[in-house]
Amino acid sequence: MLSYIVSLIGLLLLSCIVQQFLPPIAPWYGARVLVLPLVVLCGSATVSTAGMLVLAFLGGFLWDSQHIIQHPTLNPAVFAPPSDSLKFGYSIILYAFMGFLMQGIRPMFQEGKWYLSAGLTGVAIFLYLFAEHLLRSFVRGSLGFDNGIINQIGMTSLFTMLASPVVFWMLYRIADLCGQEISD
Repeated sequence: MLSYIVSLIGLLLLSCIVQQFLPPIAPWYGARVLVLPLVVLCGSATVSTAGMLVLAFLGGFLWDSQHIIQHPTLNPAVFAPPSDSLKFGYSIILYAFMGFLMQGIRPMFQEGKWYLSAGLTGVAIFLYLFAEHLLRSFVRGSLGFDNGIINQIGMTSLFTMLASPVVFWMLYRIADLCGQEISD
């Protein structure tokens, strides 16, 4: 069990690196494949609640480290932080909520119905991005939705959901190598 969790954390770190090199897909509203949240979600379906919380904490910490922390030596007159920036740690809470969604269908995943988990990854990513947009709008002080934002959230969720079978396949292979049973 411990070797599987350590391997999953290694995959999480690798996904953090890979995420840096994936560009947005311009023709589809600037959508992206969110690899780091995808590994957290797929991993959440394969581990216990305690393991899921560890994944949520590490995934949220890495995500916030990439997107929120500003370099202190930059000139604030030139590189002003955006007014709608969120505080460090919000992703940890949102990742935990997404993980609990995946934990809810873990019994079906253990029966071998991985396709339900794959569909739920798209729903969870959509809810995550929608909640993040709501939080940013609240901090900004104006609630605004336009078709571009909704299309970008929807397409990002779709592309991430389509990539989830690959991550589930990798998790099955890692579990086999570690001698871990993730399904009955």
